Amino acid sequence: MRSVVCGLMLLLFTGCSVGPDYVRPDIASPASWQVEYQAAADLANTRWWQQFDDPVLDGLIETAVKGNLDLMQATAKVNQYLGAMDSSRSQYYPQIGAGFDAGAQRGGGKVTESYQAALNATWEVDLWGKLRRSNEAALAQLVGTEAGRRGVLVSLVANVAGGYITLRGLDRQLEIARATEQVYADSLKLFQLRYQYGTISQLELSQAESQYESARQMVPSYESLIRQQENLLSLLLGRAPGPIPRGKPLGKLVPPGIPAGLPSTLLERRPDIMEAEQALIAANARIGVARAAWFPSLSLTGALGTASSDIGSLFTPGSYVWSAGGQLLAPLLTFGKIAGEVRQAEAQQQQALYRYQQTVLTAFREVEDALIKTAKGKEQLEALMRQVRSLEEYARIARLQFEAGTSSYLQVLDAERSLFTGRLNQTQTGYDQLVSLITVYKAMGGGWILEADRLGEKPVNP
Repeated sequence: MRSVVCGLMLLLFTGCSVGPDYVRPDIASPASWQVEYQAAADLANTRWWQQFDDPVLDGLIETAVKGNLDLMQATAKVNQYLGAMDSSRSQYYPQIGAGFDAGAQRGGGKVTESYQAALNATWEVDLWGKLRRSNEAALAQLVGTEAGRRGVLVSLVANVAGGYITLRGLDRQLEIARATEQVYADSLKLFQLRYQYGTISQLELSQAESQYESARQMVPSYESLIRQQENLLSLLLGRAPGPIPRGKPLGKLVPPGIPAGLPSTLLERRPDIMEAEQALIAANARIGVARAAWFPSLSLTGALGTASSDIGSLFTPGSYVWSAGGQLLAPLLTFGKIAGEVRQAEAQQQQALYRYQQTVLTAFREVEDALIKTAKGKEQLEALMRQVRSLEEYARIARLQFEAGTSSYLQVLDAERSLFTGRLNQTQTGYDQLVSLITVYKAMGGGWILEADRLGEKPVNP
């Protein structure tokens, strides 16, 4: 008998947890991308955007971290799950309340009054680990939500930096378009004079006019793109659409250092992977919650208070009352209800598992893509720079030959149009290259977000 009592007490106060314990799934992954872990980790744990050496960009990122509405929403969601975590943990302890009852009853020509004040407590004993599994799921939800907030922060910083780089690139392309428009306008004036004096034909004048209008229509196109890019950045900053301050020109920005590869273990810090794994942990714990419904549940109740027919003597000695009890409930016939809930929980766990695996594989792809784009983009930019130098020489020689009367203006037109396009392409590839470096940092999702988080802790300057 004594062993039975001891066993029952052990069950009451330690219990057991039904359902599977979480084990991280094995996923085939590359061991590394041929770079030392410490070198990559050091780069990941810095405010990488400061490597561009542009104080205006630094200020924009700080403003965005403090004012972006998506980030505020994500932070509020974390607070919501903090509250859910507190609610879940409270179920470990007795739920205590207080009450006061007053009543009167008439019978046999006499009115009988009754008054009662009491503290009451209810406690569900966690026999099968249902509450522990619920708490495990709630904790995973909280951690996953925080990882989701960090994911918003990762995207925010990368998007602000990338958006600013793109804006400076568009500024440079607008400068090229305006400068080219001015050069073509001067040439057109000269051609109009030549045409008046009969030294060139109508065909050559029309070619010069076409060349001028071709450059001229690019100016409002880039002005429109710049306004749209400013509006996008304003949204990221949590502001109404408006102008964005400029810092260093595109050519003066210092590209941040990026390793040639990354250890795959770094990707465990990516917020989307962390969030997906926590969702899997929560789904795994809910299987235990569902299975616990098969087993009996034990609830203990108790009350301590006073009762009297006279409110004046409600708290006098002798009026105290107490009660204690327990309730053991077990399912008998549920007609598939519990089995269905268990099946749902198991299916949701499988969905979470596949999402986690897909998230990890997607992370591998994104890092590989970003590294390839960075390396090949550099090669492309170098080739475009050589092409522009060749086109500058081609345009110079073509114009000299035209002035000497040894070639038609059509050759000049082709050379200058190619040079204009080449300069625009070189600029775009240049800022695309910088944005691809940002994409590498975004793909890493490393500890640098802790540095970005600290920016949000400072008061907003008026």
